[in-house]
Amino acid sequence: MTVSLTSQDPARLAVDALVVAVAQQDGAPSVLGADRLPAELRTQLADVAALGVTGAADEVRRLPGTGLAATVLVLTGVGPADRITSETLRRAAGAATRELAGTASVGLALPADDTESVAAVAEGALLGAYSYTRYRASEAAKQAPVSAIQVVTAHPRDREALAAVARAEVVAAAVHGTRDLVNAAPNDLYPAAFADAAKAAVKDAGAKGLKVTVLDDKALAAGGYGGLIGVGQGSVRGPRLVKVSYSPSRAKVKVALVGKGITFDSGGISIKPAAGMEAMKSDMAGAAAVLHTVVAAARLELPVAVTGWLCLAENMPSGTAQRPSDVLTIRGGKTVEVLNTDAEGRLVMADGLVAAIEEKPDVVIDIATLTGAQVVALGHRVSAVMGTDDVRGEVVAAAEASGEQFWPMPLPADLRAGLKSKVADIANIGDRFGGMLTAGIFLQEFVGQTPWAHLDIAGPAYNERTAHGYTPVGGTGVGVRTLLALLEGRAPAS
Repeated sequence: MTVSLTSQDPARLAVDALVVAVAQQDGAPSVLGADRLPAELRTQLADVAALGVTGAADEVRRLPGTGLAATVLVLTGVGPADRITSETLRRAAGAATRELAGTASVGLALPADDTESVAAVAEGALLGAYSYTRYRASEAAKQAPVSAIQVVTAHPRDREALAAVARAEVVAAAVHGTRDLVNAAPNDLYPAAFADAAKAAVKDAGAKGLKVTVLDDKALAAGGYGGLIGVGQGSVRGPRLVKVSYSPSRAKVKVALVGKGITFDSGGISIKPAAGMEAMKSDMAGAAAVLHTVVAAARLELPVAVTGWLCLAENMPSGTAQRPSDVLTIRGGKTVEVLNTDAEGRLVMADGLVAAIEEKPDVVIDIATLTGAQVVALGHRVSAVMGTDDVRGEVVAAAEASGEQFWPMPLPADLRAGLKSKVADIANIGDRFGGMLTAGIFLQEFVGQTPWAHLDIAGPAYNERTAHGYTPVGGTGVGVRTLLALLEGRAPAS
């Protein structure tokens, strides 16, 4: 997919579909920029409400392109006219390109006359123009996404606008790469295959300073990675710890990212209910986000050293699986009593956090589809962030800037008592209530004094409901944009 900027008259834009915005103004829908359309079409759109159009967010309608060079006119809702933001533009553009799958070229004549709005429209359009067809046998079912996107703006040659479009292309590629991994079938994406995918992503990026290191079963055992070994021992496909590092020259800032990569989570011996288990192929979304964030940072040539740790295992029940009451020794020596094998993500993440902190980063961020309690607390579209107060605030600010939703949550000290073990340093589960917070407190045990934040993306990482805005059904790629914005915020001023 490519994005270009143009100042051409929208009516004369040689595209298959022209997209314009409809806002809600004074209780009625109004087409924004209608004065740039042919008179015949303006007359048709004068009473757009009669066409059943409301201007509500996520509403997309197609009309004949009367008087246009484009075949089709597409109306995309942006909601109230006085509340149009970068994110509403991003979602409106994404909703349009998502609905236009199978259309080769699209022109977007949305409000985009400054760098921020150009960036939002370009990014939203790219994010919406996504499809996953790997397992479709029929060519008819493989509806190609929009491949060529033109954004109408008054300043098509502005350097900052062009740079914003180039960044949007890198960001969208990272989100799409994350979605592809999350959507892959678990018989194809197991720990070793994920490690190979990481190598391929680094190679394909063609960026300087990228390197991949893979620890297999034997190396993990020798290194004392008891969490990964314990969780992975029930599967015939062993665990992996993948280190993806981006090391630009003379970087003064060092950030570590740790991602949960359970390529399939059956729950192990503490097996999950059958209903809904198919979605557990998405339990590696955190690791996927980390991989593609590091690759994107390298492609953007950020002056920040970033190391990603992908904690990969398949959690299966078998004669060799770990049992409730087993005791594991995490990297660094701390012992964990496993009271529930379905609380496995925190075990592999503990290994990854210890390994990350051994390299003395300035800050460590972990991201994981960690708890069902996150969905209970915040639903399917809002992720949680816990951790050191300043880093937690930094994540929230980065999320707001990038258009993702992260809500700050506490780590109450009194919940630590629920993790006491009778035989080990700590147990892997605590009280039922406040389970999301307890999981964060567990991870906190393995970060020491390093500034840290924990992102729980359990609900938002995988959309089992209907598509909306630029978000498809299936893998969403959540977290990538927030992590990139955080890295950019940490970059020294040039």
